[in-house]
Amino acid sequence: MSIAITSLSNQHIKDVVKLEKRSERARRQRTIVEGVREISRCFRAGIVPVEAYLCPELATDAALEPALATLKELDRARRTRLYTVPPEIYAKLAVREASGGLLLVIPYLPTALAQLPRPQVPFYTVIDQPEKPGNVGAILRTADAARVDGVIVCGGTDLHNPNVVRASLGTLFTVPVAEATAREAIAWLRSHNVQIVATTPAAAVRYTAARLTGPVAVVMGSEAYGLSAEWLEAADMQVVIPMFGQADSLNLATATALLLYEVVRQRLDAGIFHAPEQ
Repeated sequence: MSIAITSLSNQHIKDVVKLEKRSERARRQRTIVEGVREISRCFRAGIVPVEAYLCPELATDAALEPALATLKELDRARRTRLYTVPPEIYAKLAVREASGGLLLVIPYLPTALAQLPRPQVPFYTVIDQPEKPGNVGAILRTADAARVDGVIVCGGTDLHNPNVVRASLGTLFTVPVAEATAREAIAWLRSHNVQIVATTPAAAVRYTAARLTGPVAVVMGSEAYGLSAEWLEAADMQVVIPMFGQADSLNLATATALLLYEVVRQRLDAGIFHAPEQ
């Protein structure tokens, strides 16, 4: 049975609002999920929310019905606390506008390197010190589409920022992710015989000329500073995306998409990667 909350001064409401701060998310190991697609993918991944906040007046999208049915079952089983709130309180909780009238509070995802899949010919991407949650989310969408085996984030933007969830359209829940220092990630990749391919404007080899059909980790740096010296020194190969205009860098998500789909192209051509049937 859901519990109605009608006051903005309710402690549960205050606690959810605090999750907009990175320090509070990290302290409580909780984050927010909102949006029809994001919530649907969260449930399909088997994630059980700690709490859920429903605004019946706003949650009118028929696509939410499976999620609402699941929430009611979880609430009856006392696995998730379900609250109903009026529109004015939901507006206070929601990180984004038009988020669908349903908001989940979920535990942090497991992000240890050891839990990443290790297929016979692994395909990873590493994002070193990303600055913007929107870029991280967009990279996760591309990684999902390209069937990347894991995304490793080394510092920078908080992987559990609600804006990462939003920008990823919930693919944060479909792509295995890990957080690590550069040193930890390098050691882990080397221990599994994964070729480290670093992107840098100083490289002499174009990314389309590099052989990317074996076990590979494509490493991308921040837009402002590029890759750290630690990654450049560790790289088995350095590649460049040629640029012919006046801009000195590409958007991080755009550059990552080029590299990931070059891996896909080469593997398709080599017959070692098969796209699923639609």
